[in-house]
Amino acid sequence: MVDPTLAEMGKNLNEAMKMLEDSQRKAEEENEKKYARKDIPGPLQGSGQDMVSILQLVQNLMHGEEEEEASQAYRLQNVGEQGHMALLGHSLAAYISVLDRERLRKLTTRILSDTTLWLCRLFRYENGSAYYHEDDREGLLKICRLVIHTRYEDYTIEGFNVLYTKQPVIYISSAARTGLGQALCNQLGLPLSCMCRVPCNTMFGSQHQMDVALLDRVIKDDVESGKLPLLLVANAGTPGAGHTDKLGRLKELCEQYNMWLHVEGVNLATLALGYVSSSVLAATKCDSMTLTLGSWLGLPAVPAVTLYRHEDPSLSLAAGLTSSQPVEKLRALPLWLSLQYLGHDGIVERIKHASQLSQRLLENLKNLDFIKTSVEDELSSPVVVFKFFWEYSNRDQTSHAAQASTIQHPIISNERHIYDTFNQWLGEQLAQLVPASGVDVVELEDEGTCVRFSPLMTSAVLGTEIQDVDQLVDCLKMKIPVLTSTLQLREEFEQEVRRTVGLLYIEDLSWPGLGVVRYNYHSDGKNDDKQEKELEKINTELLKKLNELESDLTFSLGPEFGGQKNCVYIGMVTEDLDVSELVETIAATGREIEENSRLLENMTEVVRKGIQEAQLQLQKANEERLLEEGLLRQIPVVGSVLNWFSPFQASPKGRTFNLTAGSLESTESTYVSKAQGTGTTPPPTPTSSLTKQRLPGQKIFKRSLRSSDAFSETSSVSHCDDLEKIDQRPPTLSPGQEQGTLETETPEEQKEVAQATDTEHIQSDKSPPDCMKVEEQESQR
Repeated sequence: MVDPTLAEMGKNLNEAMKMLEDSQRKAEEENEKKYARKDIPGPLQGSGQDMVSILQLVQNLMHGEEEEEASQAYRLQNVGEQGHMALLGHSLAAYISVLDRERLRKLTTRILSDTTLWLCRLFRYENGSAYYHEDDREGLLKICRLVIHTRYEDYTIEGFNVLYTKQPVIYISSAARTGLGQALCNQLGLPLSCMCRVPCNTMFGSQHQMDVALLDRVIKDDVESGKLPLLLVANAGTPGAGHTDKLGRLKELCEQYNMWLHVEGVNLATLALGYVSSSVLAATKCDSMTLTLGSWLGLPAVPAVTLYRHEDPSLSLAAGLTSSQPVEKLRALPLWLSLQYLGHDGIVERIKHASQLSQRLLENLKNLDFIKTSVEDELSSPVVVFKFFWEYSNRDQTSHAAQASTIQHPIISNERHIYDTFNQWLGEQLAQLVPASGVDVVELEDEGTCVRFSPLMTSAVLGTEIQDVDQLVDCLKMKIPVLTSTLQLREEFEQEVRRTVGLLYIEDLSWPGLGVVRYNYHSDGKNDDKQEKELEKINTELLKKLNELESDLTFSLGPEFGGQKNCVYIGMVTEDLDVSELVETIAATGREIEENSRLLENMTEVVRKGIQEAQLQLQKANEERLLEEGLLRQIPVVGSVLNWFSPFQASPKGRTFNLTAGSLESTESTYVSKAQGTGTTPPPTPTSSLTKQRLPGQKIFKRSLRSSDAFSETSSVSHCDDLEKIDQRPPTLSPGQEQGTLETETPEEQKEVAQATDTEHIQSDKSPPDCMKVEEQESQR
């Protein structure tokens, strides 16, 4: 019989998870949710709320109002029954904690011993103890305290004084995760000088494995200087590339200097498989290891586990690895439930499935050109790291032979920066196109920017399958031609821009595309501020007009942060791009915008000067009118009487302002002809001179195929031949006219003959009837 309280707890958890994961909500629930989002939280209600209302509030807080459209992406993925068991463990831990002390002690001891035994057998770690912790770095921190208590006998009494007399040293690999050494020093209260970063191999072996020979020399130097080698942190799967250190040789070195060896990494998951590589199998002989089962098995909210071997339980208690509080032992309860639900076969199957995904991707990458992999063991590596790379021999062996011999050549460094940019773009594209693959971008010290596929860390959560890997390979095949074409045309684009007047090439190695160009504005002695505004105006209008063209290219202002100002950024291109036409179009469009801007500016200046001149001429005309009419005619009463007795005849004088010519003109011709003249013809608006003929359906900036070019050339030649035949055709002879003689025709008759010749396709039924012709002849008589 099941305890009714436990059954009710499981039922409530099941209903709560269904409510939180339910994506089909009614309209009334939507209105309540919107009202709850907009409502300002008030005081705690005295009457309380039911569980449905509280869970509804939790659901609203989980998704958020700004995430309403993309709420599905923020939900827990693949939280099946095994995930519900892990979540139920947290509820059970709270319920079990209220039991009496003796029953609680027995229950927690059973849970802790069972879980530890299962994990030690599953991952081949004999006679080990376990420490369960939320933060994956906390286990290593407690191990460091255990080693300090072990190596410094008076540490419990003297404290930091014993560390001052003989400084401890902790060794970590330079390929370890960022910030690990600093976090340990901060938590242990040690100076950063106690942390030694060991470089990886630079001449022999993997570029991500710890240099054992160099480590041996460093330890000897520390011992001779009076320091105490304390602990070595090795990797069974580096965070970046998934490489494993030489654990066997490192264990021998640690035994020689009485050091503690701690191992961590994703490759430790393969210890549960039937076949384990010798490099990873050596981790079973280490002093401690940290396992992150939550990501490997797709279990939410389960703790990480640190397995260790130590004979003195009092020192383990002093270091915090064990606790006398039964409640703290309940941390293993979610993992205890999940391991029982999955079983041994289910755990092994999940880890095996992730390894098969890596092998599937690695086999497909071997058949792809321009893809370089960085894998330690191709037979059993669970992490695949690859990058796009184009060898010099594939492009131009002659021009790059001298550059390949010099590693520090500036062109080589620039190309590495370009490759990093292209691989960053490739990783982002693959992650966006195939989100179930879980690929991400990683920065490696030697290889640069690479794309990483680590299914052990993502497949259980994302539900990655074999078809997702195949889809990832298909997307990669589509992106490789775009990358190669863009990389090949970058140099041609740069040369075309540099030789084009009016364009300025901007070198931006962090831009994943064809390149960056700026239209160079020709200033006429203007200050820097005005010139900068004109430059921004022209390039903004240029970008707008380029985006209006029907092309497959993407034109933008560049990245939001770190990009150049007042530039046009061109994205990825294909191999059929006509670079010369693209550059010519950009230059012509820029000149057109600049000329239109200058025309408007000049017209504004002309109008301003014309208005000033018109004011002067009007003032002068008033003075002349005053001299002609006399002073008496300007007096109101006298002038009207004088004009009545002796009218003053004056010719009307007017002025008109010609906007085209920018000058004042007299209106006498207008009064004489009673019609306004057209004036000077305005200059034509500057336009682009590009009138390239295109095939039907062909977009701009695309080169025609050879077959299409041949067809167009053949059709044009045949059309010219037809025109020559028409020109060589003999003239039409009238009836009764002998061959070799021509009638003298009037222009009207010649025009009628030409029209009849050119319109032979007109049907004969459209001609007038014969009766109408007879009536016309009689009327003419």
